[in-house]
Amino acid sequence: MNRLNPAGHQGSFMIIFFFLLWLILNGRVTVELILLGIPISALVLLLANRAVGYTLKTDIRIMRNLPVFFLYTLNLVAEILKASAAVMGVVLDPSKKPEPVIVEFHSGLKTELQNVLLANSITLTPGTYTLFQEGDHFVVHCLKREYGEGMEESSFVKYLRLLDGGEEK
Repeated sequence: MNRLNPAGHQGSFMIIFFFLLWLILNGRVTVELILLGIPISALVLLLANRAVGYTLKTDIRIMRNLPVFFLYTLNLVAEILKASAAVMGVVLDPSKKPEPVIVEFHSGLKTELQNVLLANSITLTPGTYTLFQEGDHFVVHCLKREYGEGMEESSFVKYLRLLDGGEEK
């Protein structure tokens, strides 16, 4: 069973979580709040299931990938800082002229999540901008030619390959 069933085993944890959240947000425990909270928790679980495709399997995959996401975020911040310094050098030094170039490459990443994270990380990094991304095919504008060299084997791609490759439902 892939989808959560509020009456099933997979949904019981989240119903409890939603119910406890209901009680915490209300700030008190009364018979009325308990009787109202149980069906509301089940309804919220049903909406989470229908709207965003929540499953217990998805939660487990996210938890398993948290260390990689944390390292990826640290790497992203470091790359943004390095690229900011490089772009500032181009802007502040008149002898360093921009040499804009368009780079095309295939990331080799398997999931849409991995490729979208890569596209957004490239755009967040100063001096580069993702113009087009479809599947693992990327077209990137770079302020200087060297900014685009080796993108398919960048630290971003290496970290994203560590993510659990489970396919989205």
